Amino acid sequence: MLDLLFETSWEVCNKVGGIYAVLSTKAKTLQKRYKDNLIFIGPDLWSAENPSPSFIEGKTSLAVWQHDTKLPSGVKVRVGRWDVPGKPVAVLVTYDALYPYKNELYAEMWNRYGVDSLHAYGDYDESCIFAYAAALVIESIVKWKNNPDLNVVAHFDEWTTGMGLLHVKANLPQVATVFTTHATSIGRSICGNGKPLYDYMPGYFGDQMAGELNMQSKHSLEKAAAHAADAFTTVSEVTARECEQMLERRPLVTPNAFEQNYVPKGAAFTALRQAARKRMLKVASALTGEHYPDDTMIVATSGRLEMRNKGIDVYLDALSSLRDALGRVTSLHRKVVAFVLVPAWMKSPRVDLVENLAARKPHRLFDPVITHNLYNADSDPVYNRINALGIHNEPQDLVSVINVPSYLNGNDGVFNMSYYDLLSGLDAAVFPSYYEPWGYTPLESAAFGVPTITTDLAGFGQWVLDNFGDDSDMSGVKVVHRTDGNYADTVQTVVSGLINLYMMEPKMMKTVRNGARKTSKAASWDNFINYYDNAYSQALDVARLRNIQEE
Repeated sequence: MLDLLFETSWEVCNKVGGIYAVLSTKAKTLQKRYKDNLIFIGPDLWSAENPSPSFIEGKTSLAVWQHDTKLPSGVKVRVGRWDVPGKPVAVLVTYDALYPYKNELYAEMWNRYGVDSLHAYGDYDESCIFAYAAALVIESIVKWKNNPDLNVVAHFDEWTTGMGLLHVKANLPQVATVFTTHATSIGRSICGNGKPLYDYMPGYFGDQMAGELNMQSKHSLEKAAAHAADAFTTVSEVTARECEQMLERRPLVTPNAFEQNYVPKGAAFTALRQAARKRMLKVASALTGEHYPDDTMIVATSGRLEMRNKGIDVYLDALSSLRDALGRVTSLHRKVVAFVLVPAWMKSPRVDLVENLAARKPHRLFDPVITHNLYNADSDPVYNRINALGIHNEPQDLVSVINVPSYLNGNDGVFNMSYYDLLSGLDAAVFPSYYEPWGYTPLESAAFGVPTITTDLAGFGQWVLDNFGDDSDMSGVKVVHRTDGNYADTVQTVVSGLINLYMMEPKMMKTVRNGARKTSKAASWDNFINYYDNAYSQALDVARLRNIQEE
């Protein structure tokens, strides 16, 4: 029986990437089970001028603790609720006041756990200081509860919170600890540096690669947290093998899931889909000056700006090949609009595009492949790849490619609709990832009934193959086989998948869309939360044994 559950992440009430989606969709299922004994802890990065869009400050069951809290001078907390389904309790903590103690903290972590902070750079310091502050919050609440018989689990996500776990392990032995790595820092770095990961996996040694890639601090912290945790988990079998090789501990697999409440139902979904399609086609028309009929096929990819890891390079090359293939068949007239919904270093929405959207008859704009201005257009990899492929969205092209380098939060200045809203309008989504521990974006698109293409190097893709086989017409998800060396084959398989959807009859398309929804429902939190039950149970058993031995 679990009495109190903490979960700490940099992405609590702070949308950065996929971890936000994991925690925010998991919250409802956990809240239903543990009520206000579930407490999320995140960084307070907000101000009155720039408030968090997903945090509601207010009175909770922690009100007395908040009034009596004993934290180091300058460490402040705000308590309220995370504005996601379930509305769980959330504690946001400031941590700047702890920076003067950084060297003492790093020395302690070196002496206790061998964490090498000497080579730290980038976001290491900020992550560690936040994690330490979060651990002090957990320590304060546990001591305030003043009940040694409580079964308490403190769950920490990603290396960014590892130092918090290590502090809890050293100072609160009665608390069971869980550490989840959503992607190893070394695995991601190997792929980000263009090295082959999978063929050479058995030959990689994590500590050695950390030195080669200047990743000693993050890797040593991640490895220490993985070994110190009472239960160590990751999100897929693909990443479990990576963890075992790089971190030298085999994790439990706790696959990610999706909260179906995010998807509108019935007439509400139909209306949203129509509105999304209308807006996307209007933006395309305002860029190119072309008319896009209602039957235009709308395709997209999304995610983090990692050309190789996320397969954005494959996607763009496939679209170029698709344009050429469709252009060779004179009897084809149906158009395709393909979006790249990947945030980059965006400066502002294009003024000429905004003006054209308001015009009665839009005209073709200069550079009709991008919706927002970039600070770094000369070095942006997506924009440069589109130009290198000779994609200019000419009137004779059946395939138009549009780069959307902005966060789609409903206030981007061009679409002014959220990512999930636009997702409902797609006819296909493509995520041909090379490095994808789970793959939240293909799971999200499947949940919205969008026929989806991913790869077997993504945890979600491998899960689909394991549970539904290779029948993409029934599962709604086409899983492309990808290796270190079959890039060209991957591109052509994606092209074939898109052509298949392009030519598909409406009746069959309905079957595929329904198959995607069914697949996503099998990956719901109602079905996957038992994996976390197992991890929490293991952690509690280890903590009990530890405390018995210490008595």
